[in-house]
Amino acid sequence: MRAVWLTEFGGPEVLVAGEAPDPVPGPGEVLVDVAFANITFVETQFRASGRGPFAARPPLIPGNGVGGVVAAVGEGVDDALLGRRVVTATGGSGGYAARAAVPAAGVFEVPDGLALDDAVALLADGRTALLQLRAARVAAGDRVLVEAAAGGVGSLLVQLASAAGATVVGAAGGPRKAELAAGLGASTGVDYLRPDWTDRVREAHGGVDVVFDGVGGPIARHAFDLLAPGGRMVSYGLAGGEWAEIPPELAAARGVELVGPSRPDPALMRTLTAEALARGAAGRLRPVIGLRVPLEEAARAHAAIEGRATTGKTLLVV
Repeated sequence: MRAVWLTEFGGPEVLVAGEAPDPVPGPGEVLVDVAFANITFVETQFRASGRGPFAARPPLIPGNGVGGVVAAVGEGVDDALLGRRVVTATGGSGGYAARAAVPAAGVFEVPDGLALDDAVALLADGRTALLQLRAARVAAGDRVLVEAAAGGVGSLLVQLASAAGATVVGAAGGPRKAELAAGLGASTGVDYLRPDWTDRVREAHGGVDVVFDGVGGPIARHAFDLLAPGGRMVSYGLAGGEWAEIPPELAAARGVELVGPSRPDPALMRTLTAEALARGAAGRLRPVIGLRVPLEEAARAHAAIEGRATTGKTLLVV
């Protein structure tokens, strides 16, 4: 089968298209003919340095999220899954390929009315956004700042917070991305590459009650300064390369709650994944797919993500 191999840790060029043996579903597994593979920022970090949640080492086929059609089932798996459209995680590797053998218990059937590429885009980012929304306890009337608001998770958080009745500020890198955030429901879109971006937020809203921090670093520290007493800062990513590292004593003195990344239980993640797919099928959550790249050009997709040239989700088309 066609696949993309991570030959060693390094730049995007270490992703090399080639062939791989066809996987065979074992007991409790299904074989998925992959149509789309998800790419995450974490995967670019892993490719570059081996840093991230994945323990495997090259050579390997990377990729953790796929969507396609069930082509075969292993022993003990209901034949009713054959031909069904599904999305699933692969466990950290094997996603950049034409086929993937995965545990049947981990697949999600794609609801009617939801396109398969949209379902793949919602698989990881949808549950992540819903989890952060719960952690922040967003309520009607809250002023919410979403960092990286044109990204995969950020674009969904803009929609979810707006639907919850919040006034949303979408902060993104560059005027085009800020405009995209505004089109998703943010009342204000700001370019956080401008030195006066926090002044714009203060002029428009006085401050904020919630910060969704998926960037970290200086951007997050400036966003923290915008929080009013009683505010919540939910940090879930470090696209800027480092955590915000807000001193807990400073947050306590300001009356601000810091919510860091957590490891929710698998049952909750399944519930949130199903909820994200259901919202997508009902038209209440729309993923932004900014770039689709053929499987063999995975290196180009990684380079685009690292160069901050993408919006929303990037997918490999198999």
